[in-house]
Order: sequence, then structure tokens, then C-alpha cells
Amino acid sequence: MPVIAPMPTPRTTRLPSQRESADEQMAAGTTVDHLTETYRAHYRSLLGLAALLLDDTASCEDVVQEAFIRVHSARNRVRDPDKTLAYLRQTVVNLSRSALRRRILGLKLLSKPMPDMASAEEGAYDQLERDALIKAMRGLQRRQREVLVLRYFADMTEAQVAETLGISLGSVKAYGSRGIAALRVAMEATA
Repeated sequence: MPVIAPMPTPRTTRLPSQRESADEQMAAGTTVDHLTETYRAHYRSLLGLAALLLDDTASCEDVVQEAFIRVHSARNRVRDPDKTLAYLRQTVVNLSRSALRRRILGLKLLSKPMPDMASAEEGAYDQLERDALIKAMRGLQRRQREVLVLRYFADMTEAQVAETLGISLGSVKAYGSRGIAALRVAMEATA
């Protein structure tokens, strides 16, 4: 039968509990009580510092509150309690800069206002008028239509229209005036 030897008893080394190590770290850094005293003593001066950098009271208060929250979260990193106020001031300055950057970026990203545009109704009326004009133009004689298109839509002079169509300047004037009169009658009939 095999012999079973008793297990050696391990030496007990006492490990510090999480609570004890957290307390030791707080003892080494800024304590909550010290931070509370700093808050009471310097809140208004930090608010004034933020007000110099920002223009909005609510933003100043938010920045100062956020600075205290961040210092509270990192209080074990602030080893010297005398430097807590300096750390808070620098945090207020940094947070104010960030707030200003966000504002500037927001202003840059705002869409530019649309130019004055016609309403949908006006656009519909314009389309109806355009359709009526096209229909009236189709009802004109071929030469009248050609003269009006070249003269008013292509923005040619009467001499250029005459040269383009191979007709006299007097014919261009005659076709143009008769075409405009016919258009006026046709457009009034649709209105």
C-alpha cells in the first residue's frame, strides 16, 4: 500500500486587500476630503477662469464640473495635494479649449443657407407658363418661330438672324413682330 505523505503547509503571506491598497494609494495622492475643500474654496475662481475663455455661463459651469470630476477620477495620480489646484486650473483651460474647438467645428459644419429659391407653387406656375409658351410657339409659322428663337432665345441681333436665315433685315423685323403678336394672342387665350 502506498504511503501518502501529508501535504506541506504553505507559508501564509498576507496579501493586502483591494480596499487596503486603494486606501494606501489615496493616502499617497489627493484625498476626497482635500478635493472637497478645494471645491469649496476655489470653485468660483475656476468658474471665473472658464468665463475668461468661454462666453456662456452654462458652458463655464459644465467645464468646471467636468474638471472636478476628472481630477476626482485621477486623484491617485496627483501625489502632492498642493498641486491639486494647479491640476484643476490646467484641466479647466484644456476643457475650455476643447469646448471652443467643438463650437468652431460645429459652425463650420453648419449648412450654408439656401439661396432665395422660388416655392414649389411658383415653380409649378413657371412650368405651366413654359409649357404654354412652347405650345404657342409650335402654333406659329415656321419663319416666325425661327426668327423668335434666334432673336430672343439665342440672343442674336436682327442682322445676325437675317444672315443666319438668309433673309432681309426687313423680313426679320416683319416675322418677329407678327410672331410676337401671335404669341400674345395665344398666351392670353390660355390664361
